[in-house]
Amino acid sequence: MRIAIPLESNTHEFRVSATADGVKQYIKRGFDVVVQQQAGLGAFISDDDYIAAGAQIADDFASCCGHADLVLKVAAPNAEELAALPASATVICMAAPFTNPLLSDYAAHGLACFAMEMIPRISRAQSMDALSSQANIAGYKSVLVALEYYSHFMPMLMTAAGTVKPAKVLVMGAGVAGLQAIATARRLGALVEAFDVRAAAREQVESLGASFIEVPVEENAEDAGGYAREMSDDYKQKQAELIAQHAAKADIVITTALIPGRPAPILVTQEVVEQMRAGSVIVDMAVEMGGNCPLSVKDEVIQHRGVTVVGISNIPALMASDASQLYGRNIANFIDVLWQKDEQMLNINLDDEIIASALLCQNGTFLKPQLLERRS
Repeated sequence: MRIAIPLESNTHEFRVSATADGVKQYIKRGFDVVVQQQAGLGAFISDDDYIAAGAQIADDFASCCGHADLVLKVAAPNAEELAALPASATVICMAAPFTNPLLSDYAAHGLACFAMEMIPRISRAQSMDALSSQANIAGYKSVLVALEYYSHFMPMLMTAAGTVKPAKVLVMGAGVAGLQAIATARRLGALVEAFDVRAAAREQVESLGASFIEVPVEENAEDAGGYAREMSDDYKQKQAELIAQHAAKADIVITTALIPGRPAPILVTQEVVEQMRAGSVIVDMAVEMGGNCPLSVKDEVIQHRGVTVVGISNIPALMASDASQLYGRNIANFIDVLWQKDEQMLNINLDDEIIASALLCQNGTFLKPQLLERRS
């Protein structure tokens, strides 16, 4: 069984799907591993590191993946990469199932494609939850990114020259990324408020030392999978008024709100931005799905009336070393579920909830047409 680890081709992608230590573990289990030249450089892993771990080095994508049984990627294959993949290959990646226009092409090509984003949130799959591992990194780094553009101290300082007030940070969305952003901002001495449509998030927010902002209505904001769902127009109106009040007083706003399969909800309107103080910073972590702020521009940093709006779409890639390590472990743990050790082969057992949830296509058949419908 041959595993291929290609170089990621996306401009802002510095992660790799397996570290040298990960490759060493695959080889111990009997896999042959081929790594594309310079695949790990963005995560500070050299070709020599992979060679020392027992991998072969290939010159380009085609020679790396052309004869692979299992292709491990971070981002989904693009059209050029797809053409170089063998029809019998199994691909594991972050497939972007709600936005990727090539999903049906993967099926037509004959791939078995697994989306790491579709791993179910059940206890048995926690070690495979790539969304959480990468969101945890993104939440931490988002605070540090905000500080690059914020021209004041984060903590309160009492000096001979006077007292510096602590920064006021507003975090919107208390999922994995939001909670890590809260914890990081608190460790750095900020006063933190957090908003989430799910009332159940209050306990977690307050346990981290932040104040919880809540719209006082009785409406279930959580779907069966534990994600936020879209709310009523009445709720949205009350939410907008509440957010405007708190955002206007904030020095740093970090937005993380996403609804699976839908554009990111608008939380920080242009009008709200224009009420914020000059020098304030917004880090819009939802920019990949349209953004929680309509002023956000993907992979750009702009200023609007003195407010800096940061639209970095791939924040985990800014910490590529740890992000690669954690993502690689997520994939390795998922392969453990797929791998039939006795027969030394992959077993795509659709009776297994984890496998069935993550599998997008197999044997020329697209298995999740509802995802294509929801993208429109």
